[in-house]
Amino acid sequence: MTAKALDSRALHLLRELAPQVLGAVARRHEDFAAAEDAVQEALIAATRQWPVAGIPSNPGGWLFQVAIRRITDHLRSELARRRREDVVASQLSLDEPFVPPLDASLGLDLDDTLVLLFMCCHPALTAPSAIALTLRAVGGLTTAEIANAFLVPEATMAQRISRAKQSIRASKVPFSLPTDAERVQRLSDVLHVLYLIFSEGYASSIGPDLHRIDLSNEAIRLTRAVRGLLPSDGEVTGLLSLMLLTDARRGARTGPSGELIPLDEQNRLRWNQHLIAEGVALVSEALSQRSIGFYQLQAAIAAVHDEAASAEDTDWPQIFALYGLLKRMSDNPMVALNHAIAAAMVHGPMVGLELLKALDTDPRMNGHYRLDAVLAHLLEMAGDHDRALAHYRAAADRTTNIPERSYLTTKAAHLAARLL
Repeated sequence: MTAKALDSRALHLLRELAPQVLGAVARRHEDFAAAEDAVQEALIAATRQWPVAGIPSNPGGWLFQVAIRRITDHLRSELARRRREDVVASQLSLDEPFVPPLDASLGLDLDDTLVLLFMCCHPALTAPSAIALTLRAVGGLTTAEIANAFLVPEATMAQRISRAKQSIRASKVPFSLPTDAERVQRLSDVLHVLYLIFSEGYASSIGPDLHRIDLSNEAIRLTRAVRGLLPSDGEVTGLLSLMLLTDARRGARTGPSGELIPLDEQNRLRWNQHLIAEGVALVSEALSQRSIGFYQLQAAIAAVHDEAASAEDTDWPQIFALYGLLKRMSDNPMVALNHAIAAAMVHGPMVGLELLKALDTDPRMNGHYRLDAVLAHLLEMAGDHDRALAHYRAAADRTTNIPERSYLTTKAAHLAARLL
């Protein structure tokens, strides 16, 4: 007899609960690697048992108890092995239905996803390793998706995540709830993680869908929670503003069949005006702070786009100036890419193309579809259709998101037809 599979609602629930349970288990046992293994075991148990027995009344507590039992059994086995005793610890059978006790919610009374977020930014890790580990644990991103976010090969990212876990274990520093002072110290990494989770949700790097709404919604929820902890921090407020102003355009970003609609062709009546109003209010508040940061500037750029009644009304000189400030603040190649686009909109495509030459030798952009896509767009603006066609095709070959690939392929086909 074929085993039943979980429906989409249950799978979404497991995805949502996984970081909460991992946070609770790691907070209790202070061993991230063991906690992650135990939670994965609990998730496997759920996929086997829930289709038959149904989703428990307290699914989070169910997963928590199974994971705790898994760790307990492992500790018993290790203790027995080390003492060379002939004792077999009682094991939880994952093939039999598990009925959680009445207090199964124990340990899930805090927002454990938020706790896990700060816990993963561990003092034993470098910032890139902490961010990668957090994207895996909190965001549920695959190694390939994280590699795309960091502009590195997948194998490199897999090694980085593995070394991060080994570093935590070797450091002997507990994987525990950070103090208030430690939260402030880890804030920069936490905000970067939330930014990357939202970005993957808003523009998925892999797969058949342009958006992963569960990721972008969770990033917004967690950023609101961080702002609740640090309401006067301008960068936290700026990041929340950026997310809201960007997410406000989501409904107009795809057509009836899920196809990509670029910003300048979107029906702005479909933009979420409530999110825009909240985002503009937040960025105004953030910019009133004494220092201006990376996320505040990006939010300001998003606000300029969102407040334009049409694509033609966009204040490109202001956007160009804001990207200039960002470029001086960060060596992020995507900032340089967007700065070149803004320059082309203000001073013409040849200026933008000249600025893009600096990215040709940047190893982070080697083979990245976005560079080819922007080159194609600016070359088309400049009337160099043959080279534009080649770059559209190269971009389509390199992207791993199907709607983006379809969009770029269509652009190439239309340009090719004009050249006939």
